[in-house]
Amino acid sequence: MIPRPAASEYPPFFATYVDKVPEGDILQQLSNQIEDMRHCFGALTPEQAEYRYAPDKWSLKDILGHLADGERIFAYRALRFARSDRTNLPGFDQDTYVTSGEFQNRSVDSLLDEFILQRQANIIFFSSMDEDTLARSGRADGKDITVQSILYIQVGHIIHHIQVVKERYQESYQFYTSG
Repeated sequence: MIPRPAASEYPPFFATYVDKVPEGDILQQLSNQIEDMRHCFGALTPEQAEYRYAPDKWSLKDILGHLADGERIFAYRALRFARSDRTNLPGFDQDTYVTSGEFQNRSVDSLLDEFILQRQANIIFFSSMDEDTLARSGRADGKDITVQSILYIQVGHIIHHIQVVKERYQESYQFYTSG
């Protein structure tokens, strides 16, 4: 079992995500979120996928694209740090990524497939790590973070955005009634 990281293992900003992760097997939670994502996004109509609860907010497609981007970025950071690369990696502007991602030009199925394939690769990747590898750290956006923390952040990031979808996008459709 991979324990929850100490608060000193990640920048304070990420406590929002780490704190959302329930106790239990983190690798199983990583895996279970594939079905959570299918349930939340898989049955959207094209109109529902474009819904924004306010003009300056992301559409559901934008959120899904952001989650796929986040999965890729955090996996890259974890790979670099797991391989003992302590090069300071740059941060990223999520709003610029969403705008530049042009997710409105892609289907929900395409975006969901991209997320799921990345997540499946990440499950294999994180499952292969021993305690020493998980404890390795690196710098991203000028801040130290451990590989283990990245794993928890990835799970908490999905929990956070599914909660946002449930709270703010209900006008678009009824979904995700379990949990």
